[in-house]
Amino acid sequence: MLLPPITGQDLSILLAVSAILLLITAELLPYIFGEKTLVSDVKKLRNIAIVLGVLFLVSIVLTYLA
Repeated sequence: MLLPPITGQDLSILLAVSAILLLITAELLPYIFGEKTLVSDVKKLRNIAIVLGVLFLVSIVLTYLA
């Protein structure tokens, strides 16, 4: 069974959902497990979420300019 190719809109949605989920996770982890043990992990998650958000914005611009 062949899967359909990924379009620009599919990529944009995937990036947006991933960024939102990572940002929510980064904000909720300190409240669940304690802030002292996961400070570096939360910073990494937040940075990855920001990068995915920027990639989402770039993919939107590229989709509508093309």
